[in-house]
Amino acid sequence: MRETGCAERAELLLRNGNVLDVFSGKFRVTDLAIADGRIAGFGASNPAEERDLGGAWIIPGLIDAHVHIESSQLSPGEFARAIVPHGTTCVIADPHEIANVLGLDGIRYMLEASRHLPLTALFMAPSCVPSCSFESPGAILGPGEIRALLTWERVLGLGEVMNYPGVVHGDPDVHAKLAAARGRPIDGHAPGFSGRDLWCYAAAGPRTDHECTTLEEAREKLAAGLRILIREGTTARNLDELLPLLNAATAPFVHFCTDDRHPESLLAEGHIDDLLRRAIAFGVPPHVAIASATIHPARTYGLDDRGALAPGYRADLTVLSDLESFRVQEVYVQGRRVAGDGKALFDVPKTPDASVRRTVHIDMDSVCFRLDGGVGPTCSVRTLLVQGAQVTTGAADATVPVVDGAAVSDLEQDVLKLAVIERHSGRSGTGIAFVQGFELTRGALASTVAHDAHNLIVVGASDAEMRLASEELIRLGGGQVVVDGDQVVACLPLPIAGLMTEGTLEEAAERATSLTAAARNLGCRLPAPFATLSFLALPVIPRLKLTDRGLIDVDRFEIVPPVIS
Repeated sequence: MRETGCAERAELLLRNGNVLDVFSGKFRVTDLAIADGRIAGFGASNPAEERDLGGAWIIPGLIDAHVHIESSQLSPGEFARAIVPHGTTCVIADPHEIANVLGLDGIRYMLEASRHLPLTALFMAPSCVPSCSFESPGAILGPGEIRALLTWERVLGLGEVMNYPGVVHGDPDVHAKLAAARGRPIDGHAPGFSGRDLWCYAAAGPRTDHECTTLEEAREKLAAGLRILIREGTTARNLDELLPLLNAATAPFVHFCTDDRHPESLLAEGHIDDLLRRAIAFGVPPHVAIASATIHPARTYGLDDRGALAPGYRADLTVLSDLESFRVQEVYVQGRRVAGDGKALFDVPKTPDASVRRTVHIDMDSVCFRLDGGVGPTCSVRTLLVQGAQVTTGAADATVPVVDGAAVSDLEQDVLKLAVIERHSGRSGTGIAFVQGFELTRGALASTVAHDAHNLIVVGASDAEMRLASEELIRLGGGQVVVDGDQVVACLPLPIAGLMTEGTLEEAAERATSLTAAARNLGCRLPAPFATLSFLALPVIPRLKLTDRGLIDVDRFEIVPPVIS
């Protein structure tokens, strides 16, 4: 092979790799020359360093097309340490979790904390802080803040536009944000949208959607011009249902994302490599699946310098021992080996985080969990229905006992009290309703991770246990707890914005596993009870949700009383 002058100056030559050419879909045995952090060519004379890969498979570094780093419950540095060994070298992150708590200051923290990592963290300007007018966040980002954010380094475009009723019905603020991002990538979020509403939404500017839960929905959205991000997180698991969508023809418009994947899932299952492993096992040709996690999302988000192993592209690459098991052997970022045999080979820099601490401001003396049930022995109430591994909820009616004029939980029917307490301003406004699906026989679960405003959410068998759980979260400065009677039996402190731990992946996963075990001991059989709990407060996902302002009928987009009669 005739070598170019650039290749002759190679700093590193990776020999005998089975390299994927994403442009042709073919693997070929060749060498990769790397210089100045980029691919220089396919051979070199007198490189500064050589490594023989012995026929191992080499693919571009993987891209997560939509993720909330904060939802990993890890600091950005620890998040990188968790996912880079799995072959992910770039993430498209929407920091709307921390923005709902701390606004622009929270986004600044995420940018600074990810600046010097061997992981390219690119950000989308959060479009919905808050997600809608039915919740109380710690900050509000209007069109002016969005325009400013779009000038910041590493901010690519507009984050998921969750206020889809606002898009369809012409909300001026929503459309001002869309206008500010015109010509830039715009992420969508339109669960269940179909027909004319979908056409209107797509015509307004969003170009992706990660909320598809059925193959029929995904196919309709794809036909409407939306790129489909197949999501497999901790709670929302849509991969198995949507994999039939992915083939050679659709691959340029179908990508992979994790959205919200928690420490225990990252440790046990991995990251985008997990999705690719399962896609290939399903029967998707390896080159098709890999392209959907490399070159195609790179093109969607305007990243012309990554996603391929060709001259001039960034030398971000993943070395696999084989394609079937998709076991990641090594990871290189800009030609530097940063992970090997499942371990990160870099230190996580410490980022000052004093400005993102002490974010739980609740006066428990003003919090009351009582819900007036009238004068009868029972009353009829609306209930949120948990629907397994989905972020949507159902809606039903139930009859619960009334004790001293207050509606109370009915454990035999699995009807439990649910509360959301505003934690940002100190006003401590509280919304109360009932939920079915947690199956607690006693105790309470509480968390300051409650999408998207991230107020304190608590579910319990008794008011006293709910109060104790809430008080413990105030003491911790945020986190997740399980209470049994008068004892806190498990906890995960999340002092960074009430969302992220200062510990390691392994420590967070161990505590998260203990939380799930403690919840199971109270009767809860949900696979990820805290992930499920966190989405019960998100008022832009059907059907019933609870915020600090009350019970939200998402289909009608209005506040409804929790007690019917």
